[in-house]
Amino acid sequence: MKRLNIFVDETGGFGFGEGTSRLYGISFVFHEQDNNIRKEIDTLNDRLNKLEYHNMIHTAELVNNKGEYKSISARVRKSIFNAIYTFSKRIDVKYYTIIIDKKYMDDNKILKKNIKIAINKIINDNLDYINMFDVIVIYYDNGQIPLGKIIDSEFSIFNTKHIIDFDHKEKKLFQVADMLTFIDKCDYKEKHKISMTKAEKYFFKDDEMRKIIKRIEKKRL
Repeated sequence: MKRLNIFVDETGGFGFGEGTSRLYGISFVFHEQDNNIRKEIDTLNDRLNKLEYHNMIHTAELVNNKGEYKSISARVRKSIFNAIYTFSKRIDVKYYTIIIDKKYMDDNKILKKNIKIAINKIINDNLDYINMFDVIVIYYDNGQIPLGKIIDSEFSIFNTKHIIDFDHKEKKLFQVADMLTFIDKCDYKEKHKISMTKAEKYFFKDDEMRKIIKRIEKKRL
């Protein structure tokens, strides 16, 4: 039985107005179960063990020096990012990110409609590929229930299993999805002249972000 695993994470929210994120992003990591990535996972774990880091990598907080990362030096934080990024380049997977700009929206219904359209496009553009698999297993923790419902609805045409409860620390591909939401949002900001945070500018100097995006471009679905 051929199985396709899809790991999903999001950035931004369904709210509007002051203090809410202008950009809403969803990243998908497509992993064919038959493609063994155990070696790459072991290498990643070895690198993180040497850095004495044993938690889930949350890229936005890592870069912006928030949460648990406040007590970690900039050098170590950069090494943690490089570890998950190098892993994302080496594994045999495919990526897709949706970025929706909420600048000209003021209603959740419009945002949900745009998300549905974008996910439906992923499916239609890759229907032959997805139909190669007997089962689709989606790992999304329903961090945002409306998004979870949309995913379930759009993928309902396939033999799909949606896993909500899973170990975020263990599932490295979920951490890659988390990383993609961040770097692809930064890429969108740069292309559309939207201001980045001071921490983001400090973390990714010169044209480093452009190089990061370019190096994983061949893995886009």
